[in-house]
Amino acid sequence: KINTNDELRQKFVDQTVPQAEYLGLSIPDENLKWNEEKQGYDFSEPDWSEFFEVIKGNGPCNRERLGARVEAWEEGEWFRDGLNAYAEKAAKRRESARQAAQ
Repeated sequence: KINTNDELRQKFVDQTVPQAEYLGLSIPDENLKWNEEKQGYDFSEPDWSEFFEVIKGNGPCNRERLGARVEAWEEGEWFRDGLNAYAEKAAKRRESARQAAQ
């Protein structure tokens, strides 16, 4: 790992804040401000208890996120079926070509 989590978080904030400002979005962090000395943004420490609750599946959008995953899986069945059919057909062609070459 080249960068620490803190370094990656700083890089993410430094890249994301200007994009959000360009789009006219506000970031809900009262401590967010440009630090001229370090040429990066100062920001609040993440709420780690909330973060770990989200990781455990107790986030505010967890039910919706899982529902979207189930729906995407169900709606993608036709595509997976097509891929499997193509793979089976290709395997049969390869086997036929192998047998013909013998």
